[in-house]
Amino acid sequence: MRGTVSTQDNAGLLVLAVDDEAPGLSEIKYLLESSPHIRRVLTAFDAAEALRILRGDYDVEVMDRTRAGRPPVDAVFADINMPGLSGTDLARVLGAFRAPPALVFVTGVEHSEAVVAFEVGALDFVTKPINEDRINKAISRVVDRVSATPAAQPEPAPQEPADEEVIPVELGGTIKLVPRATVRYVEAQGDYARLHTNDGQSHLVRIPLAQLEERWENAGFVRIHRSFLVALPLVTELRMTSNGYAVVIGSGESAKELPVSRRHTRELKERIVRPPKSSWG
Repeated sequence: MRGTVSTQDNAGLLVLAVDDEAPGLSEIKYLLESSPHIRRVLTAFDAAEALRILRGDYDVEVMDRTRAGRPPVDAVFADINMPGLSGTDLARVLGAFRAPPALVFVTGVEHSEAVVAFEVGALDFVTKPINEDRINKAISRVVDRVSATPAAQPEPAPQEPADEEVIPVELGGTIKLVPRATVRYVEAQGDYARLHTNDGQSHLVRIPLAQLEERWENAGFVRIHRSFLVALPLVTELRMTSNGYAVVIGSGESAKELPVSRRHTRELKERIVRPPKSSWG
């Protein structure tokens, strides 16, 4: 007989549903909320939004669960074919978590895709149109998985690097020192490079973009275009546009969209899903 799951003081699972189509997301959310095993359902319209939730950038409750040694959510129910980062890309990110949530794919693709799903660590694979009995079986598997998985111990906070680079910039006869940590992205301008910083300013330096790419690779900067180098931790979205892919840096009024060239798209996606030095969750 299957037991109930207790997550801290509240009974039931905290799950995340991910689907880029509103009707599909609403249906998954409704069926999940109908289960007595589910306490709360978070939703995301794409993998990028899902990652922000999984990183703990959602609310106090999720962050409290992370500090308690559990994954940000107990399970992720995700579509496979989504623009930008796909469901399988998201699965590879989950595999980098020290305590990964259970993963169930809920998708309309052919059954042959189930093989790929299990290769990337999916617990179950449910095809659309969704059958209530089938989704309940998937939930039961999640319950068994969560009940059998001990909580992970929290990791110590990573140490800040001691060798932060500072770039000298010449301004009207004076030298200003620009910390690398304040740079959002770099734009090529002939043999020079223009540094765009968090305060909205830009600074022209006599350093080729290719040289900065090599120097700053280990600091989290990645080439996305022949004209642009970006700070990967500041990328909030990878989206499709009429001209191909683009990344969004930051959010709100300060957000900046930059093009991603075709030759750099694959490498960028690999860098986005590559496990970080200190695991999330």
